[in-house]
Amino acid sequence: MKNPVLSLVLSALLIILSVSGCFAEAQQAEAALPDGVYSVLFSTDSSMFRVNETCNGRGTLTVENGTMTLHITLISKKILNLFPGLAKDAREEGAVLLEPTLDQVTYPDGITEEVFGFDVPVPVLEEEFDLALIGTKGKWYDHKVIVSDPLPIEEDDKE
Repeated sequence: MKNPVLSLVLSALLIILSVSGCFAEAQQAEAALPDGVYSVLFSTDSSMFRVNETCNGRGTLTVENGTMTLHITLISKKILNLFPGLAKDAREEGAVLLEPTLDQVTYPDGITEEVFGFDVPVPVLEEEFDLALIGTKGKWYDHKVIVSDPLPIEEDDKE
């Protein structure tokens, strides 16, 4: 560069941006949950894709070695697979789909039902992320979901 002042200002700006980026990463690392099991809110952009009413809008988040996995119990067996990402990517050859689990729920009137549940990888808390689903009609749908409000589950509460 021909202008040494401009070069100095740009260099200083790059250093400041680099340091602030490192600081932001450190803040995010501090915000990660410690290993354990948590009750969390699971919110979606659809009334048709939600957790079972017996779960009060919550799922169980397990954090192990910094990896977060959420177990959600759904309202029926009509959602066949989930995909962490967009529907267009779920349709591609080799896409790894999330398979359902069989969960048993008991409603307040005593009726028991078997429904599907899923173990969903959670990339971030308190922010939207993409989760696609395919139902019994064979069509993929894109959804935005948020996992929030983590409350530790004590060992005695798990039983």
